[in-house]
Amino acid sequence: MELSLIQKDILITLITLYHQQSHSIKGEEIADMIMRNPGTVRNQMQSLKAIGLVDGVPGPKGGYIPTELAYKELNLNVSGGDYDVPISRDGVEVKGVHVQEVDFTTLCHPDICHAVIKLVGSSKIFDIGDKITIGPTPVNKLLIRGEVFGKDEVKQSLLIATSEMISLPKQPIKAYMSTPLLSLASTSTLRDAVALFTREHIHGAPVIDGEHLAGIVTMSDITKALDQDLPLKTPVSKVMTKEVVEAPSDIKLFEVVRRFKEREIGRLIVTENNKPVGILTQSDVIRVIPSL
Repeated sequence: MELSLIQKDILITLITLYHQQSHSIKGEEIADMIMRNPGTVRNQMQSLKAIGLVDGVPGPKGGYIPTELAYKELNLNVSGGDYDVPISRDGVEVKGVHVQEVDFTTLCHPDICHAVIKLVGSSKIFDIGDKITIGPTPVNKLLIRGEVFGKDEVKQSLLIATSEMISLPKQPIKAYMSTPLLSLASTSTLRDAVALFTREHIHGAPVIDGEHLAGIVTMSDITKALDQDLPLKTPVSKVMTKEVVEAPSDIKLFEVVRRFKEREIGRLIVTENNKPVGILTQSDVIRVIPSL
């Protein structure tokens, strides 16, 4: 069957919202997303219902749901995991849109690499010139960056000029952490911390009492303390940061990259069975993934 542009737009938006919310979708919600009159959407829904692409759910909480035929008509595979590949614009993930397929149209040219990005969701929210990032993909953890230079609103796809493709490391962070863990006790002094940092050429260390992680102290903390005229015999517990970012040793490296960016930290403590076993720094991450 041949669907009109508005029918495809409505159907794709319905499927997107349905996967987000897991319940029937009202026509007004679809109208808001595609910036159409609610009456127009309701009329088109009747047509889509008549040809078996949507079902109506009665009642005050009712609305519309897509049928299996709708997925087939739009050539969408609904098996698990097909909607897990995110797309970000200017570093912010775009909600309600996922990448279903990446088709590279040019690879052999030394200066040009173009790709067609097929979306689950509307391409209307993207503009020419948008800087986007796709991924990581679920199997090979590929990250693709590029700029939108065209879009097809009928097929819900973007044309991008790729600027970078990165295959993210798949090993857990325990493969990259520094160990054995160099640490201080709560009773250690600022002088002890400076001596440790100088001797080991590091810029921070966790503060551990027994097996308990009490905090973390960095060279910045030491500098601030000295600027406040605190004596070198001051315990590090007086200047340490008590809220420490932790991560289990079996988590993948690419999964913790966002923590460094979001929390603006330089290091995190790696744990096993809730016990600190190593430290991962921003420098460790950059050595493995220099583009991030």
